[in-house]
Amino acid sequence: MTLKFLHWLGIIACISLVISCFLPWAYYADAHIVNEADRTFNGFYSFQNNYGKPGKMLVLTAIISFILILLPKIWAKRTNLFVCALGVGYAIKTYILFVSCYNAYCPEKKIGIYCMLFAIITMLICSAFPSLKLKTIREIG
Repeated sequence: MTLKFLHWLGIIACISLVISCFLPWAYYADAHIVNEADRTFNGFYSFQNNYGKPGKMLVLTAIISFILILLPKIWAKRTNLFVCALGVGYAIKTYILFVSCYNAYCPEKKIGIYCMLFAIITMLICSAFPSLKLKTIREIG
């Protein structure tokens, strides 16, 4: 019962990771940008690409993990654990990059950056406990 719940929770976490990349991550009030809306960065936008586009990597991680969750093979479950672990490392790096203080200014953290971290950590936990029935030796022979 619990493993089946984690299976569906992992699928929901993949979808929420993709959605969180489009939500606002940080607001930089001191940025020398004329347009006020451009001061809010998300996973796909940072002014003049200063922080890159981490949303591309995170969406790719979510898609690969989504596919691996659905495959009922042991190699897929092990690969999913590896992909999610890499994703958590990349998400932590991205979090530090987007919310770190610089020149005595700290950007305002928005909801998207927290959703991104929560979703990728949930994906890692769900990939650590896959829902998979293995055949016993008697069933094989």
